[in-house]
Amino acid sequence: MSAAVCGRATLPGTCLAIVLSLSTLAAGCSTTTPTATQGKPLETQFSSAEQTIVIDGSSTVYPLTDEIAKEFQFERQDAPQITVAFSGTGGGFRKFCAGETDVNNASRPISTEEMEACKSAGVQYFELPVAYDALTVVVHPDNTWAQNLTVEELKQIWEPAAAGTVTRWNQVRSDFPDQPLNLYGAGQDSGTFDYFTEAIVGEPGESRSDYTDSEDDTVLVQGVINDPNALGYFGYAYFEENQAALRAVAIDSGNGPVMPSREAVRQAQYQPLARPLFIYVSAESLENKPGLREFVEYYLANAQFLSDEVGYVSLPDAAYTIVQEHLTNNKVGTVFEGESQTNLAIEDLLKQEAAF
Repeated sequence: MSAAVCGRATLPGTCLAIVLSLSTLAAGCSTTTPTATQGKPLETQFSSAEQTIVIDGSSTVYPLTDEIAKEFQFERQDAPQITVAFSGTGGGFRKFCAGETDVNNASRPISTEEMEACKSAGVQYFELPVAYDALTVVVHPDNTWAQNLTVEELKQIWEPAAAGTVTRWNQVRSDFPDQPLNLYGAGQDSGTFDYFTEAIVGEPGESRSDYTDSEDDTVLVQGVINDPNALGYFGYAYFEENQAALRAVAIDSGNGPVMPSREAVRQAQYQPLARPLFIYVSAESLENKPGLREFVEYYLANAQFLSDEVGYVSLPDAAYTIVQEHLTNNKVGTVFEGESQTNLAIEDLLKQEAAF
């Protein structure tokens, strides 16, 4: 595919036994906006607040970016301050295209509208795939009946016409019990919402509205954990972190039920809910903020290892090499032409990036 030009492109996370525990002590924690910098000596930080690297966006990508930021801070005592927060992919892009952030975490590619917003504001960006996700449909462990669901059944549950109509489990499948069907899903500012609705309903943003929604996946996790009649969806890392209190549902897209797993994503078997995850980096910030380029290069060098640790699927070596070359050669813009692509295998992503 030819490149489209926009100005031309408790939170989960498995800690690494010793290093990350030390990193957590060095980084500290916050009860409000998550950050990777608290507790560092003042003399090791850049003196100007303007040099702070500001990251926002997807809560799905947050665990990976936050872990890498902490590792970067731990290894480089002269690193700039880094703040990592989440407001959803869409909410993050609004800030990013307004020049308010340096990096946007995204669980889907930049949309046409967001491309135009960035172009109008003169914001050029690097689109850097960093991992793959198995978007996971979950139920409460007491739910013994919904072992698997077809894509068509998920559409029946989530399409706009289901609002106020499909409200009980036996309406989905006749041998399911006559019990309430309580739904938990991504909020409209979430890239997960956009991807799920496109993959399942057929149009991005087309969804029933009578469900518990949030851009914070932790809220959804807790909702399903506390509701025996729940059905929800969110990123695989959040399921993996809480799998003792949740049960994943196998998805049947026509070739039999497939459980979400790293291997199923690598083998292109978990469709259509396998998807790439991205960071978008401001070209202007990369040029003007000391330490940002070093951080992004560190991110790409360590994403392969840490994405598996956090709960996602790492890309092949060649993918990280290619996106590093995009950074080196100043290839700004996007290869997605403003649209998500469902059923996109890792090999297909690699081909698109190589042709950029």
